[in-house]
Amino acid sequence: MPGHERDLSCDVLVVGSGAGGLSTAITARKSGLDVIIIEKDQYFGGTTAFSGGVLWVPGNRHARDAGVADSREAARTYLKHETGNHFDDAAIDAFLDVGPRMLDFFEKETEAKFVLSAYPDYHPGVEGGARTGRSVTAAPYDARALGEQIRRLRPPLETITFIGMMFNSSNDELKHFFRVTSSITSAIYVAKRLANHLKDLALYRRGVKITSGNALAARLAKTVFDLGIPLLTGTPAQRLISENGAIAGAVVRDDNGEYRITARRAVVLASGGFPHDKARVARAYPHLARGGEHLSPTPVANTGDGIRMAEELGGSCDIRFASAAAWMPVSRVPLGNRTGVFPHLVDRYKPGVIAVNRQGHRFTNESNSYHDVGAAMIAEGAASKETAAWLICDHATIRKYGLGYAKPAPVPVGIFVRNGYLQRGATLRELAGATGIDADGLERAVNEYNEGAVRGVDREFGRGTTAFNRYLGDAEHKPNPNVAPIGSGPYYALKIIMGDLGTFDGLSTDVVGRVVRRDGNAIIGLYAVGNDRASIMGGNYPGAGITLGPIMTFGYITGRHLAGQQA
Repeated sequence: MPGHERDLSCDVLVVGSGAGGLSTAITARKSGLDVIIIEKDQYFGGTTAFSGGVLWVPGNRHARDAGVADSREAARTYLKHETGNHFDDAAIDAFLDVGPRMLDFFEKETEAKFVLSAYPDYHPGVEGGARTGRSVTAAPYDARALGEQIRRLRPPLETITFIGMMFNSSNDELKHFFRVTSSITSAIYVAKRLANHLKDLALYRRGVKITSGNALAARLAKTVFDLGIPLLTGTPAQRLISENGAIAGAVVRDDNGEYRITARRAVVLASGGFPHDKARVARAYPHLARGGEHLSPTPVANTGDGIRMAEELGGSCDIRFASAAAWMPVSRVPLGNRTGVFPHLVDRYKPGVIAVNRQGHRFTNESNSYHDVGAAMIAEGAASKETAAWLICDHATIRKYGLGYAKPAPVPVGIFVRNGYLQRGATLRELAGATGIDADGLERAVNEYNEGAVRGVDREFGRGTTAFNRYLGDAEHKPNPNVAPIGSGPYYALKIIMGDLGTFDGLSTDVVGRVVRRDGNAIIGLYAVGNDRASIMGGNYPGAGITLGPIMTFGYITGRHLAGQQA
């Protein structure tokens, strides 16, 4: 029992404030339980606040209302193909059955709102794959609704905003910014948008018109505050408390020292997986094991604390998946005396951009998903320490689309060359010399690519032949939104290395989230959600939102189970 004057007690203690922790806490509180959330970082929102805010939920109401044809059987077949030997019947069935109900619950009972996304599955040609309808995105939000709590909301990832401004996920806003120098309508729109954003920065020290995962985190947190759930930031868990063979709470720490939080029913671990646990990722990531680089844009507080505490009491986190994380090609961004991380989400899909290895060879379809391109980079680098690639384009392409952190016109490209982010060469051979790429290989790769690209065809890797490839290309570029020849110089190169969006491997649990020992017995009073729990996707990435969709579904299942209710 608590004895120290600062000690607290509750029914459920949730460790972590991303979508997994917040959805579990909300569900448990709505079911009548007393909940406390603690967060190691000074901000709440976890990795969710950096994410695209997309949930993959087959059978969702938004798709039905839009008349999108799909079936549970098709989604199950697709997942069986995608997860392979890691297909978990019970967990997959629970996800498919409960996911749509979870979405309805949060839209009816909380501040969360979603809109149907046009994303195709990442492998729509696989049996059961869908061309649209399975992904939904968090609706934009005015963060001023958080009141004073806005200061604790994790800001979006710096490198994917424009002076802190987030863009509407429909891409309509981005089109205005791309056309600012060629359209009076766009110029007026951009001027107004910038003026309002600068006003928000002056008043709130951040943008308040938020989208994507930042909007999802804010919406869930607003409900947490409305329900009176304490959310204690800057309060990491130090160790779990075990009494009479069951977990009874945790010792936590803040600026004033350590104290206990007793949990009468359970502790739920939702601390974001282990992307910054250096020792564990060195074993789990093959490119690190052979001496390569890795740069994760996930919050640096995600150091595997929840997993470590569970292991100390018998839980297990095996490295079971060939891909232990959701791979994301990234680049290092010079930000004065700091280094930023840019995740390459969109530029690879644009016509006129290719990726080559150090030998100058193309090695994959650049318009595949970030995870698939990352896996191809890791496989390509298997024989060497370096796991890297270079994005290559001509001057016209970079001025139209930008490249990584380098913005399109009218932002000058020279600043990115001068600070070393980009390499530039008047010829391909000069560019090869600046990057260390084999010059003969680069010239040969560009020439071979261009032979088909002039007709909109990628003869080697078939770019633009799937619905997913085309979705993030340039729909106005014909005949192939992903393919255009590389024209005259000057030419630009940007080095990309491996990063991740979060870990897939995690604690072994049963369907309702109880952490289980190696003998299959549950640790009484200990649960895991979010990336602390092993992904049901088996280390694969079938579609947009396959992290957040299951995370919130199992958060809902766990929250209901803690209250003695079935989901």
